[in-house]
Amino acid sequence: MPLFGGKHKTPHELVKSLNENLSTKSLADSKDEASLKKYAKVQEEISKCLSSMKSILASTSDQESHGGSSETVNQLAQEVHNAKLLHLMVENLGKIDFEGRKDVVSIFISLLRRQAAGSQRHPTVDHICENRDVLDLLMVNYKNQELALNCGVILRECFRYEELVKLVLNSDNFYKFFEYVEVTTFDISSDAFLTFKELLTKHRAMMAQFLEENYETFFKSYHSLISSDNYVTRRQALKLLGELLLERNNFSIMTRYISNPDNLLMIMNMLKESSKNIQFEAFHVFKVFVANPDKPPSVQEILLRRRDKLLEYLSKFHSERSDDEQFNDEKAYLIKQIKELKPLEDTAAVSTAGGPQHQVRK
Repeated sequence: MPLFGGKHKTPHELVKSLNENLSTKSLADSKDEASLKKYAKVQEEISKCLSSMKSILASTSDQESHGGSSETVNQLAQEVHNAKLLHLMVENLGKIDFEGRKDVVSIFISLLRRQAAGSQRHPTVDHICENRDVLDLLMVNYKNQELALNCGVILRECFRYEELVKLVLNSDNFYKFFEYVEVTTFDISSDAFLTFKELLTKHRAMMAQFLEENYETFFKSYHSLISSDNYVTRRQALKLLGELLLERNNFSIMTRYISNPDNLLMIMNMLKESSKNIQFEAFHVFKVFVANPDKPPSVQEILLRRRDKLLEYLSKFHSERSDDEQFNDEKAYLIKQIKELKPLEDTAAVSTAGGPQHQVRK
């Protein structure tokens, strides 16, 4: 059955129509009746084009019923790239109605996953690499509450591809994520943090290199999340910090981080938070400092100076978790390590080479 009650539009016709209608100056705020009717017609045509494109790009099982042969899909993808329609759709996402925005997300995902025949290449990934402003627009749109969730889904799909993650990390807009995870709307801040976490953990070797090269700038911004007034932000940031430090590829970053006494003091303050959940996440960062067999003198001095208070605190720390065997093993290990801390003048004479290292939980 034809999609619009007439003959199918070709990929060229669909892209041309969508391009023209998205480029039409918005008339939504006009009170003129003729303008409002024209705007409604534009909206309707945009929705029809998006729905048809989504159908063409649908899964193989659906393609035949919608005329979406492999050749048609290839033609549509090429037309989208030639017209730079991805940029135009993101730039004008606010002009598109709710269902249409969902179709835009589906179109992006289908195009990103599409591979060239007989190749491992993803032509749309290559296209976005050549038109990186698409990624910048997606990140900037997180400011708009109506568009943020749609852009988040598209960005997380983009992050499956290492070359696109690299572009995001090198964009000035990367650091806007530290603002987005702090917005007051819970759904948007949670989605932004999910996107942020995906960005930091999807391609671990590349992320390790980024953290090496941008250590000071990154952690200055990251610590603003740990000290946030927002409880959810603090808890999520602490949990992710623990994961980043224990990631195998981040060994040199972990070593640098746990050698800084200011970082230790910040995490120890988190242990004193009233929230038990934040205490628990802080514990899993604190244990990395204590388990380090090569503590620098500045870190060891802090632990020695507070040894008695730490031992008293840890002995009662989350005692209700009696069934969590791994947590209790780790807590017992930390207590043992803190008890056995040697004064600094003795430490210099003791070789730490060859000693077994405690395995801390990821």
